[in-house]
Amino acid sequence: MNTPTRVAVITGASQGIGAGLVQAYRKLGYGVVANSRHIGQSDDPMVHTVAGDISQPGVGQRVIDAAMQQFGRVDTVVNNAGIFIAKPFTEYTDADYDAITGVNMRGFFEVTRSALAVMHAGGHIVNISTSFVDQANSKVPSALASLTKGGLNAATKALAVEYADRGIRANAVALGVISTPMHDPASHEALAALNPMERLGDVDDAVEAVVYLEQAGFVTGEILHVDGGQSAGR
Repeated sequence: MNTPTRVAVITGASQGIGAGLVQAYRKLGYGVVANSRHIGQSDDPMVHTVAGDISQPGVGQRVIDAAMQQFGRVDTVVNNAGIFIAKPFTEYTDADYDAITGVNMRGFFEVTRSALAVMHAGGHIVNISTSFVDQANSKVPSALASLTKGGLNAATKALAVEYADRGIRANAVALGVISTPMHDPASHEALAALNPMERLGDVDDAVEAVVYLEQAGFVTGEILHVDGGQSAGR
């Protein structure tokens, strides 16, 4: 189906921030291709779901191929899928490394590479990162998150420069701790203390930041911190 409607591809779209992004882009009038490992069909004909683990070779290309087949275009990619495992560095296992780099880096690489091959002027890449890249905390040791998400921050700026002459922007949102089902409510008080505002972010805080970047046509290469001041220090 070819349509003039703009189309957003969102990974990690089955719950939390990803699910919020699907709703937000639909409100903007976009068609959406929503991906996660386990995602069911949508009742909305303008939301096409593609189940698959983007850490696996070929899945990212399959997601973009599905977008082209369903809608005939890709205008925005939000690389939202991510894995965050906090533990002392020497306790990370090979399986941890494979899982984190697979989703955070290979998933980004294949989806974004495939999308940029078909994206036209006005396109937009948004990468979801973390403020722990800028402000490490001994209470939350997470070197592999910094390795992968720090790489995404650098790649964001590189893509912004490389694709500016094609009219394609690239930005990132570096999040603090957001209240999602992945966090045990018993940990909320301790997690809130990581930033000077002393509260967790809401899904809407993250979604609104992405929507801002989507509509900010003169912003590219930006790492937008949405973290209650966490990256500024204590």
